[in-house]
Amino acid sequence: MERRYTDITLQAITVGRDRLLIISGGERHIGASSTAYWEDGRVCVQTHVVPGHKEHILSEGYALRVAAELRQTVTLVMGIHYDQLQRDEIDRIHKHVTSLIDGYLLQTAQMQV
Repeated sequence: MERRYTDITLQAITVGRDRLLIISGGERHIGASSTAYWEDGRVCVQTHVVPGHKEHILSEGYALRVAAELRQTVTLVMGIHYDQLQRDEIDRIHKHVTSLIDGYLLQTAQMQV
């Protein structure tokens, strides 16, 4: 049976002038957090990883992308767990999360017009 990963969600919280994004699905948890911020005209990132987790592989890039596009500090917390994933399933999760980020950025841009 093919999993659709429709339970993966993106929650966005405005914290003053900054953004907190929470991406979770499957067995929800905190696997990694990445904070991207502007310093000297460029976007930097700091990431914390819970030992044994791999969400940082995605969280860093997403945090950098959102911070760069919104020109704001962004903390992205990610925790997605499904048992016994195959490589193609990981790719589908990556695509799904990317579509959630794309939708969030589009919605945010429309609100700023």
